[in-house]
Amino acid sequence: MPVQTSGRDPFAQWLRDHATTLTTLDPDAPLDDLEPLRALIGDARVVGIGESSHFIHEFGLVRRRLLRFLTERCGFTVLAFEYGFSEALALDAWARGAGGDDDLARITAADLPMGAQELLHALRLHNRTAARPVGFAGVDIPAAGGSLLPALRPVADHLAEADPGALPLAGTALSIAERFAGRSAAAAAPAWDRLDAAEQDALTAALARLLIRFRATEPLQVARTGRHAYEVALRRLEAATQADHTLRAMADLFAGRGFSVDTSAREVYMAGSVLWHLEHAAPGARVVLMAHNAHLQKEPVTFDGSAATLPMGHYLHRSLGEDYFALGVSCVGGRTAEMPLDESAPFGFTVDDTELEPPERGSIEAAFAGALPAGVTGLAGLREAPRGDDSPDRTRLQASYLHTPVADAFDGMLCVPSSRVADGIDV
Repeated sequence: MPVQTSGRDPFAQWLRDHATTLTTLDPDAPLDDLEPLRALIGDARVVGIGESSHFIHEFGLVRRRLLRFLTERCGFTVLAFEYGFSEALALDAWARGAGGDDDLARITAADLPMGAQELLHALRLHNRTAARPVGFAGVDIPAAGGSLLPALRPVADHLAEADPGALPLAGTALSIAERFAGRSAAAAAPAWDRLDAAEQDALTAALARLLIRFRATEPLQVARTGRHAYEVALRRLEAATQADHTLRAMADLFAGRGFSVDTSAREVYMAGSVLWHLEHAAPGARVVLMAHNAHLQKEPVTFDGSAATLPMGHYLHRSLGEDYFALGVSCVGGRTAEMPLDESAPFGFTVDDTELEPPERGSIEAAFAGALPAGVTGLAGLREAPRGDDSPDRTRLQASYLHTPVADAFDGMLCVPSSRVADGIDV
């Protein structure tokens, strides 16, 4: 039973009365303990499943278990991931049964995020017998902003048939993009910043001209390649354009000259990708969306009291209202993965295995620790939670905290008692 809380703490008392506890994190265990989640999400078309840090073992287990529940019991039909829109298209075909079981590494040259491989194998196995297969969808700019090439190269291939006159513009963009391509934005932004300003501007201009021409020649392109091929290529070109802007914004941010909320361009693209997949999926589609808490939350991401980014969840909430449900995932204690920048590392950062301090007063993690017994995983909806001076105003962000009105930023929260950095990280 939950521990007793003070009657002078309305939020803690509410959480004690309304939170449920899960019996296990085992992805293969029976799912009955997750049934309260069905009532929390209702008829939402998009359910976001977050994480307060990448590279965490327990969060991977949570994602696999929740994906099983949402697909097997609630009829969700798409897994959307914090992964490149362009890169994911081949993975979707594999998850639906194309190729051999051992072809996953061969069909993508892009780096798979931690945990994605297990989820893809689970989807492929599920789809062998499912009456309604579950697709895999990427929502992000290419290589999380690390390279324009995974999106631009297929665009050039498309243009060779659809609009050969635009190939010189694509060639200009590709030749410059090849000079700074990396495995993440943390690696690519410093390399982009070392380009001559004239090259930086030439890339932006080529992409802008190409995007305008792409839209202007829509009827001709559709006649030559078909509607779907055009729309996929357009979405890829938009990804490259947004990635170019994001690199410029991040380089400025690292140099201390950035504009407020300038990095929101990536978030706008991710939200638009979720809506794109909803529009292009079969009727009645429902999407499980997996990304970091800071991408899923509905409230702006703020630092030192100022808005730094308008996250994907903010735009999805504006577009979908209650059809978007954001479930944050965090932990009471244990260890987490800090990611200090290191340009010499393959991804532009290293992973530091860091011990967590006890949860701060005022955090949602402290509220769970005070309302539930030690050692259990708690799950609570937050849409009906009381708002007041005692309402949690922060949640973990790696080893620090993101200050936000938690019950407004998230529709629900799942909190594991302890976390550890996953094995086998190679960055």
